[in-house]
Amino acid sequence: MANVLELVEARLRMALGEPDARAAITFVGTDRIEVLRFTGDAAGDRGGADVVRYATLGMSGQPMADPADPLADPVRGPRAELLLTVRARRADTDKALRPLAVLAASPQVEGVIVAPGGSLEVGEPLWPGAPFSSVLVAEPGGLVEDLELPAPMDPVRFLPLLPMTANEAAWKRVHGAGALEARWLARGTDLRDPLRRSVSLED
Repeated sequence: MANVLELVEARLRMALGEPDARAAITFVGTDRIEVLRFTGDAAGDRGGADVVRYATLGMSGQPMADPADPLADPVRGPRAELLLTVRARRADTDKALRPLAVLAASPQVEGVIVAPGGSLEVGEPLWPGAPFSSVLVAEPGGLVEDLELPAPMDPVRFLPLLPMTANEAAWKRVHGAGALEARWLARGTDLRDPLRRSVSLED
């Protein structure tokens, strides 16, 4: 696992620059999860000083599997890390480090298989005053490319998280992730704004 995480961190540094802060959290019965922060020049030409990015490190150390499956493969299976990008200096988003670590530990703790189009519930605001307590898992590949691992291991995918308000999360459960993303796009929603309001859900 250590070698996998070293490769993952190297990929993150290649894509986002040097992290300027990191925090480590260990939950009972799980491997350590770290959250790295990239701000200002560390975000390179993919965001600049206006954004701060958070990336988990540790979730990909083991493949995700259904805990009810007695034949789960300890080597093969989907692997992922989580990415969150928000506008800098508009909210105390550094408080999101623990919720992000909780989400990254969910495959080990709850047997959740995190994949694009899915929702993850935090159970509390992502940061103080945030109107978001859940996130939509988006498609990977735009910010950090997949990391190929030696066979027979699956590649590590870097999954962006899009914060959702309670109304958006409820609407997504009925209409699906694609419909919500289309509505965000049609309304010109700034998904990086940590203080944004819910998109209009009226037809």
